[in-house]
Amino acid sequence: MPVKLRSGDVLLTSEAPLGQVAILKNEAQFCLGQRLFALRANPDILDPGYLFYALQSRTMQQRMHARATGTTAQGIRQSELLRVDIDLPPLPSQRAIAHTLGSLDDKIELNRRMNETLEAIARTLFESWFVNFDPVRAKAEGRQPVGIDAETAALFPDGFEDSPLGDIPRGWKIAPIGDLVQVVGGSTPRTTEPEYWDGGTIKWATPKDLAPLTSPVLLDTARGITREGLRQISSGLLPIGTVLLSSRAPVGYLAVSEVPVAVNQGFIAMVCSGPLPNLYVLQWAKANLETVKGRANGTTFLEVSKANFRPIPALIPPQGVLSRFMLLVEPLHNRIVSNLQESQALAQTRDELLPKLLSGEACARNGEGD
Repeated sequence: MPVKLRSGDVLLTSEAPLGQVAILKNEAQFCLGQRLFALRANPDILDPGYLFYALQSRTMQQRMHARATGTTAQGIRQSELLRVDIDLPPLPSQRAIAHTLGSLDDKIELNRRMNETLEAIARTLFESWFVNFDPVRAKAEGRQPVGIDAETAALFPDGFEDSPLGDIPRGWKIAPIGDLVQVVGGSTPRTTEPEYWDGGTIKWATPKDLAPLTSPVLLDTARGITREGLRQISSGLLPIGTVLLSSRAPVGYLAVSEVPVAVNQGFIAMVCSGPLPNLYVLQWAKANLETVKGRANGTTFLEVSKANFRPIPALIPPQGVLSRFMLLVEPLHNRIVSNLQESQALAQTRDELLPKLLSGEACARNGEGD
C-alpha cells in the first residue's frame, strides 16, 4: 500500500544491511519494502536533519545492532527500534549540527551534479563527432558545421566512404581495438599469504571499487597489496590514465584510473599508449558497451574475455581531430577529478565532525541567520 511521505522523513534499512539512512527532500508517494522503516521526527523535540545524521553515528549504529537479531543477516524489529535511545541536545543545537553537516553534503551534491553536466558535455561531443559525424554531414551538405570554429571544421572531410562499420568519414580508418590499445587483465594474489596483503599500500582494484563511483574516475581502492603481492600479477602496476572496464560480475563498469593501480581478474584494462587517447577510449567503450556485452559468454556469470574483446573494431580518426577532441575534453575531465577530490575531502571532514558534534566536543554554527 502506498505511503505518503513528507519532506524531512528519514528512511532506515532494517536489515541486509541494517542501518543505512536517507532523508527525503520532497513529498512523495512510496511503497515501502519490508526491510525499510520511515521515521518522522516530532518537531517539538527532534530536528529531522539531526535525526538523519545521528542515525549514521557509530553510537546509534551500535545501539541499533545491540537490539538486532539474526545469524545470517542481522535485522531489527520495529518494537526494538522504538526502544533505541537517541541523544537529544536542545533543538537549536540540533539544527546547528544538521546545518553544519548538511552544508558539507550540499557541496558534495553540487559537485556530483556539476560532474554529471561535464560528463554529458564530453559524451555529447564524442557522439556528435565520432558517432553521428555531424561536422562531416554538414560539410557534405554544403553547410558550416555548428558549434565549432573554421579551424576545427577544416579537420573534418566533406564526405563518407564504406567500411565494415558502415559509412565513416572519408580517409578515417578502422582497426581492432586490441591493435590500438594494450589490453591486459589482472589477478588476485593468494589471500592466505599475509606477505601479499598485510600493510599493502599499492592500490588493487576489483569491479566492486567501480560500482559506487558517481563519475567514471578511480581515485582509490578498498584494498592494497604489497610489493610481493604485486609480483604475483603479471600485468603489474598500471599507469595513471588506464581505462578500466569490468569484464564480469557485471560487465560494463567503466573508469579512468587517476592513480597507479593493479587489478584483479574481473577487468579488461586498456593502457592507451597507442594512437587513441584514453578519454576517447573511455567514450568509445561507453558508446560500444552493448557490442562489448554481446561478446560475453559463460554459465555461472557472463564474462568478456580479452580474446573476445580485442577484435572489436574501433574507429581511428586523424590525429588532428583526436588532438582537438582532447583539447576540449581534458579540461572537463580535470575538473571532474578536482570535484571528486574535493568531495572526498569534504566527506572525510563530515565523517570526522559527526561524532564530535553529536558528543558536544565540537560546536556547530547555526546557519539560520546566515
